[in-house]
Amino acid sequence: MEAPSSTSAPWPWLVRVTQTALRHFPNSDEASTHRTRDYAIAAFTFLSVAVSSLFEISASIERQQALGALAWVFLGTLLLGENKETRVQVLIAVIFATVGEHFASIYMGGYTYRFENVPAYVPPGHGMVYLTAVALARSALFVRHPGKIAILVVTVWGVWSIWGVSGYAERGDAVGALLFGIFLIWLITGRSPLVYLAAFFITTWLELIGTSVGAWQWATVDPLLGWPQGNPPSAASAWYCLVDAVAIGGAGPALYWLKRLRNLSRSFGALKK
Repeated sequence: MEAPSSTSAPWPWLVRVTQTALRHFPNSDEASTHRTRDYAIAAFTFLSVAVSSLFEISASIERQQALGALAWVFLGTLLLGENKETRVQVLIAVIFATVGEHFASIYMGGYTYRFENVPAYVPPGHGMVYLTAVALARSALFVRHPGKIAILVVTVWGVWSIWGVSGYAERGDAVGALLFGIFLIWLITGRSPLVYLAAFFITTWLELIGTSVGAWQWATVDPLLGWPQGNPPSAASAWYCLVDAVAIGGAGPALYWLKRLRNLSRSFGALKK
């Protein structure tokens, strides 16, 4: 993904624009070390999505609540080995995604769960999905091959999006094409491109399985834009990238204010003594 030097390039201005746009995109680091923990988190989440979907096929509200309780236990266990910043990021992701779920599903009707609710497993599930994206993004596989992975994701996602608006798909998917464009902007300008690339894999897996078993269904026409959308939209993962961006950007300020509040609490405690 590195641009050629401006001295040898026929269009120096294009090189400068490319270098500026991709300033957050990392160079390949062949010295990075594979960590079993990163791949274990990803494998566990991918497996959990597949297994829980089997229970969701005929799940009752009570079973959804049981799956939710298990998901919270799993998420808490996975976070034991993470640092404070990552834990705060996961918390922000869960809160932001849960609010978004109620707005997009319950209020707007962009997609609907089987019982027209937000199932109990969804909030902790978002935490596990975010943590998986972070784990993959920091893994040696991604750090060593960022360019190749980016080309793979953009190619697969791009072909899928084009198929959605080609007229050959079962239902049109103009929303998916729009979201793909938004994803490209996130990838080029965002501060954590590897997280967005990693999110593609886990969220695409999640969306394809969830819609195939009927856990939720996307509306044929997007209620906000009035555009046709697939089930799922080809680039539904772009919504998850928004969650990732909010979590990453919000962790620093959250930790700062938590520290301030802790210091104020200690100051008040000292005054009382």
